This record gives sequence, C-alpha cells and structure tokens, in this order.
Amino acid sequence: MRLKDKWKPYRIAKHLGRPYNTIKNEIKRGTVSLYNGNVKRYKADAGEAVYKQNRSNSKRKYRCLETSMFLRYVVKEFKGEGWSLDACFGRAKEQNLFPRKSMVCTKTLYNYVDLGMLPIKNIDLPEKLRRNTKKKKVRENKKNLGKSIDERPKDIEKRTKFGHWEIDSVLGFKDESQPVVMTLVERMTRNVLWIKAKKPHRSSYRRGVSRIIQSIWRKIC
Repeated sequence: MRLKDKWKPYRIAKHLGRPYNTIKNEIKRGTVSLYNGNVKRYKADAGEAVYKQNRSNSKRKYRCLETSMFLRYVVKEFKGEGWSLDACFGRAKEQNLFPRKSMVCTKTLYNYVDLGMLPIKNIDLPEKLRRNTKKKKVRENKKNLGKSIDERPKDIEKRTKFGHWEIDSVLGFKDESQPVVMTLVERMTRNVLWIKAKKPHRSSYRRGVSRIIQSIWRKIC
C-alpha cells in the first residue's frame, strides 16, 4: 500500500518502527516481474514464500544426536589417553568402531570445540596452533579512497597558515538518495562553512565545493 503511494523504504521503516534494512530486504524478496517482465511489483505472499524458503535453508543441522556415542568416545580417549582429535577419528574409522554415518570428520570435531559443543577447550589442543580450520577471505577490488590524511605536510599540523581546509559530511538519513550537509573547517581560524549537498556522493561534494569557491570569488571581484 505504501509503495503504491510512492513511499521510500526509509519512510516506511520509520512509520512501522522497523529497521531500514528489514524493510529493504522484504521489498527485495517480494518484488516479482509481471507482464513478461515489463512491470515489477511487490507481492506480500511472494516475499513470505521466499523468507520461509531462506529460513529452511539457513538452519544448520548438527548431527550431535546421531553421533553422540562417537563424540563420547572422542572425549574419553582425548582426556584419558591424551589422543588428538584426528587420532580419535582415525582409530575409530580404521577399526570400524562406529558406522560411518554415526561419525563426524576431524574438521567437524574442531568446529564443535570452537562452538563449545564438546567438553574440550582450544587451549587443550596443541595441534590447534598449527591447524587452520577457517578459510581466510581475501577482499578483492578494495576501494581506492585516495591519499591518507597522514601524508599531508607536517606544517599543516601547526595551524599557522591560512587556507588549509578539512571537509566532512553529516548524514541525517541512511537512504543514499537523501541530501547531506557538508562542513568545511579552516584549520588556522577554525571558521566553519556549511553547505547542502544533494546526496552523499563524490560528485555532489565536488559541486558543493565549486559553489562555495564561485560565491567567494563573486564577493572578491
């Protein structure tokens, strides 16, 4: 109903007292294509169906009940005989002490320790320091934010010369389509200029600074 009234997701979230991302995700889930893809429209029943499907897929199915006998064996051998988790798994597998479906692999045993699902602590695992059970994610295409503020000339820190400005922005909304306030602070005098930008984007900031420069030049000339 509110989408038909052309309300933005942020306004809907504020009206309902819900987080912005919750409303945004619901709209995304429930948006369907109609008339051969020519029209996109939100359908509540479609959003609910997608939500239920995602919930059913997101539940992690631990096999603790199915593997309880094997886990008790691992804990007993680990504490009583000083075996490693890998040795416990290897011996049980080699001697067929348990059906394979009633066992979990070494990596899963370490994960259970991480989650506190076994009465074993990481500090008791000498192999844990040499073992990497989690994959490292390498961030690609890291955003280039330009030069660091630490690279500016040291004399700027003394605030003895006029003309060094610091620019920042004040966001009132999380919606990127909403305007923001730019602040320009002159370091020596501490004078502040405020200007409204259409949205939190580099091009809007550039136009805002350009307007300030043009305004100053008109007053000088």
